[in-house]
Amino acid sequence: MIGRLPVVTFLNPLDRDSLRSILTDPKNSIVKQYKKLFKIDNIELSFDPKALDFIVEKALEFKLGARGLRSICEAIMLDAMFELPSQAAKNEKVLIDLDYATQKLSKSTVNHLKVAS
Repeated sequence: MIGRLPVVTFLNPLDRDSLRSILTDPKNSIVKQYKKLFKIDNIELSFDPKALDFIVEKALEFKLGARGLRSICEAIMLDAMFELPSQAAKNEKVLIDLDYATQKLSKSTVNHLKVAS
């Protein structure tokens, strides 16, 4: 009977440093996953620290937390994931900078993911 009762709890939101760490530090972090995906097509992917900070800021702004990091990254990386492998020369290097991240996120529908206030 006790296992069937719902549990309600409250958690403090993650701060900027925690979100940045989640984005980059774990063995299977989102950034490392994208780098591996691009490495399959002989593309060396790198992220400008300002672009990573932008992703974290948007996750905080939209109040999406750690799970929102993936959605924001997908919105930014979607075009590159489909276009670059077919256009890439051997051992090409790609840098995701703040301008690119801002441009791609502004064109996406990720703004609909905002948590209602």
